[in-house]
Parts: sequence; structure tokens; C-alpha cells
Amino acid sequence: MKLIKNNIKLRYVKCIFIGLVTFLSVVFTNILCNYNEIKNSTNKNYISAKAKVIDILYDNTNIKDKGKGDNKLRKQEINIKMLNGKHKGELFKIRNTIETIDVYNIIVSKGDEVLVNITEDNSGEVTSIKIYERVRDKYVYILITIFILSLVLIGGIKGIQSVVTLSCTGIMIFKVLLPLINNGYNPILVAVLVCVAIATITFLIVTGINKKTLAAVLGTLSGVFIAGILALTIGNFAKITGLASEHAQTLALLHRENSLNFKGILFSAIIIGALGAVMDVAMSVASSMNEILEIKPSISKLELIKSGMNIGKDIMGTMSNTLILAYTGGAIQLLLLLMSTQISYSQMINLDLITSEVITALSGSIGLIWSIPFTVIISATINKGLVRKS
Repeated sequence: MKLIKNNIKLRYVKCIFIGLVTFLSVVFTNILCNYNEIKNSTNKNYISAKAKVIDILYDNTNIKDKGKGDNKLRKQEINIKMLNGKHKGELFKIRNTIETIDVYNIIVSKGDEVLVNITEDNSGEVTSIKIYERVRDKYVYILITIFILSLVLIGGIKGIQSVVTLSCTGIMIFKVLLPLINNGYNPILVAVLVCVAIATITFLIVTGINKKTLAAVLGTLSGVFIAGILALTIGNFAKITGLASEHAQTLALLHRENSLNFKGILFSAIIIGALGAVMDVAMSVASSMNEILEIKPSISKLELIKSGMNIGKDIMGTMSNTLILAYTGGAIQLLLLLMSTQISYSQMINLDLITSEVITALSGSIGLIWSIPFTVIISATINKGLVRKS
């Protein structure tokens, strides 16, 4: 009875600790960032809103371009109804022009929901409305719902715990990591602190406060630390700029006055990218070694380390492959582009963008590999100390 009460008390302490850490992290970040929000400073009269296509009055988009001499303008005359914002419920008649050279053309149908840019004059009157994207968020929310339901239905209590850990991870990324980096704080330091918080919170929720959790957390941090140091060292020798991608270049233009540390942002991305896989490996190894100890408490420390390494080797082969494939999948369009241009291997491997991708993938994989022996040694040391005392 006393043991049950202690377990319940421990769970309450764990929940309070996790909630407090997450809450204080968000509050501290808001204080540091001084509640700065990204706003469109170039045009104060520029508004984005959702709209629904009510009717199509004219449409010649089915007419195909017959050649260079055919310059007939393709367009749609449509009625739209605003779904949100200050003009919610209002009806507007707009023209949707289809450019022949624009790959992002949006041809709409009746009932479609779209995102529009609204331009107003100084008196607040609408001067122009342009369609720039389709509304897709509801399909994203449907997929998120299916994902959460799958976790809960298949995983039960563990699935619910996974949902909680994912929520905490999302909060740490979007409310702590990104705002701090966006406000000019050291990206690598911020990424390391966020990794510590995510790993600790995740393992505490999933496995509770015990020796296994401690071994998994320390093993994870060791692997992530190695990945970060290796990426930083090789990146400096290779003189990586961190500005190879279009996203980084656009971000640099937006932050011309308060320049960001783009090299640091690249390395922080490597640290965060490696975290998930390293956590998986560290927990798998720590859990397996814990099971071995429960079955055979008299096992020696050396034998336990050998068993842990054998388990780690099996995990290493599949997880390294998983990490490489994940990074390759993210860069598949880039690889196809380079293949289409028939660029030579010598040119390709020396491109800043390609070198950055290779460093990202291999640094994460090396960190994952080295997390295995670290977790094994830490787990064996902690657990064998516990066995000797008993």
C-alpha cells in the first residue's frame, strides 16, 4: 500500500515538474524576445484572408496556347466570399489571371477555398484582391487527427503518453527554439538546451524517474553532442556558409538589419535533426539492458556491456539507414535537379548546398552510432552499482 502511494506521489511530482519546465521555458523565451512578432513591415495595408469561390462568371482557362503568336490572356472572373478577417462575410468580384510562365498558377472551381492577398488604401477601402494559394489546412488537420487516433488506439496508455511528449516537443520547438534563434540568440546553445529539455521531458513521461531514464538521457545527450561537435568542426574546415538554400537566402534578406548566425542555424538544425533517432537508439539500448538485468541480476558488468553492445549493433544497422534515407528523401528534388543538369561529380560534391546536406546526414548518423557505446557504458555503470548495493 505504501509502495502504491509512493508511486502515485512520484507521478504527481513528475507531471508538476514537466509542466513547470515547459511553462517556465515559454515564459522565459517571451521575456527574452520581448514579445516580438514577425510582421509585414513593407506594407501596412496588406492583409491575408481566407475566401470561398461563390460563382465563376467568366473562364477561358481551358483555351490552350497555340504557339508564340498566341498571346490571348487566360483569366477567370469570379465572385468570392470572405471567410475570416475584417471583411468576413463580404462579397467581392475579382479577376484571376493565369500567367503562361508562372508554375504556381491556381485555376479555381466553384466551392473552392483559397487564400487571398487584400490591398487597402489609407481609408481602409479594398483596392485589389489576388489569389495566391489554396486552403489546405483542413486536410493537414485530418491527417494529424488520424495520427493521434492511431497512437491512442494502437498504443493505449503509451500512445497517450506519446501524444503528450509530441505536444511538449512542439511547444519547445515553436515557442522556445525558433523565437530565440529568430531574435538573434546563439542557435547552437539554444539547440543544445532545447535538446536537453526535450530528451528529459520525453523520457520522464515515457519511462518515469529511474536508472533507465537517466542512462537514456545521458546516452542521448552524448550522441547529440558528438554530432554537433563533428558538424561544427567539419563545417568550419569546409567553410560552410549556411546560406546555400533558398530559404536561408530569403531569411537573410528579411534580417538585413539584425543579421542571424546562419552557420549556427545550420548546425542547430543538425543537432535537432539527429535528436529523434539518437533518443530512439539510446532508449532501446537502455531498456534492453534493463531487461537483461531483471532476468539475470548476477551478470557481471563486462558481460552486461558485451550484451548491450550486441543489441546496439543490431539497432545501429537499421537506424543509420533510416536516418540517411530520411535526409535523402528531403533532398530528392535537389538530387533530381543536379541529375537533370548533368553536373559532374567533382562539381556536385563541392557545392555548398551538397556539402551541407552530406555533413548533416553523416554527422547525425555518427552521433547515433556513438550514442550506443555511451549508453551501454552509462547503463552498465548505473545498474551494476544498483545490483551490488542490493
